[in-house]
Amino acid sequence: MRNIEKYRFNFKFLTEAISSIHKHFYHQSVKAINTNITIRNWIIGLYIVEYEQNGEDRAKYGKYLIDELARQIIIKGISLTTLKLSRKFYQTYPQIGQTVSDFLPEELSMLKISQTLSDQSLTYQIKPQKLLENFSFSHFTELIKLSDSHKRLFYEIECLKGSWSVRELKRQINSLYYERTGLSKNKTDLIFETRQKSLKQRTKEIIKDPFLFEFLELEKYLKINETDLENELLDHLQSFILELGNGFCFEARQKRIIIGGEYFYIDLVFYHRILKCHVLIELKVDSFKHEYLGQLNTYVSYFKKKIMEKEDNPSIGILLCTNKNQTLVEFAKDSISNHLFVSEYLVKLPKIEELQKFIEKEMELIE
Repeated sequence: MRNIEKYRFNFKFLTEAISSIHKHFYHQSVKAINTNITIRNWIIGLYIVEYEQNGEDRAKYGKYLIDELARQIIIKGISLTTLKLSRKFYQTYPQIGQTVSDFLPEELSMLKISQTLSDQSLTYQIKPQKLLENFSFSHFTELIKLSDSHKRLFYEIECLKGSWSVRELKRQINSLYYERTGLSKNKTDLIFETRQKSLKQRTKEIIKDPFLFEFLELEKYLKINETDLENELLDHLQSFILELGNGFCFEARQKRIIIGGEYFYIDLVFYHRILKCHVLIELKVDSFKHEYLGQLNTYVSYFKKKIMEKEDNPSIGILLCTNKNQTLVEFAKDSISNHLFVSEYLVKLPKIEELQKFIEKEMELIE
């Protein structure tokens, strides 16, 4: 403390110093948690592969090994999806083993950690320590989907240089950034422009990582990934619908579902005891876009195949979009059978005009 210049050590400096040091160590703690999640899942993958190759009773479980593991291991955050991803993660990134031993206590080192490289055909590989320091496990879950090791290395490099969030990495992969770069005559300009426009990772985005929530065993309500405005609207919307009565039973807020290994969150889920169906509500603080309807329709389809009981009627979805002048309410159509229920639903559900007025009024109060 003796090195602090006295003339600078005033109240303003004090508040800024405390804020700065908090941000630094908070960011470091979040990074440390993400690294531990990644290391844990890599080791889980190692154990699974080692058992598949050398387990004394492995023939007993065969291809159902991971399913049986998921049933036997009752640990929050280690699901069937986590086990499958961990196995794939280890197989794709065995070079992580070069640094895992630094994190693993001796009493837990049940197996010898592999020192092999993932792909000897690559003339360059990013050091495992650098990958662990900069990528969360959610980053790796996107990268392991790429079977081409050269393509994967390309995205690793760009992700590191651009400090990409998981969302940005996914966006660049889906926009065929690697392929566009390969076809571009002026690759340098394309890469420069992409790096300038790409969104960087921020600490507040890191803490929304679903694996982080599971690892820390936080409550489900903390998993809400929407903006403060959307949260406030959802709070009021939830209360409003329940106050209407008409058979609505609240089931979940930000209900998490897993489709093809990816996490999705449905804003509000109700069960209507009179209509005997689920009602899924998605709120978008934005004007209507066709992809919003497609998203909701996917959720309705998921409920039809995974959630709906035999005695239930098909689930319905309500999409609420808002702009300055109007709220667009649409029912996602899962199949022809959904059309048969629309008139019946409208009798029991809130009227479209009723929802429209409510959302517009709430927007005026919040804004």
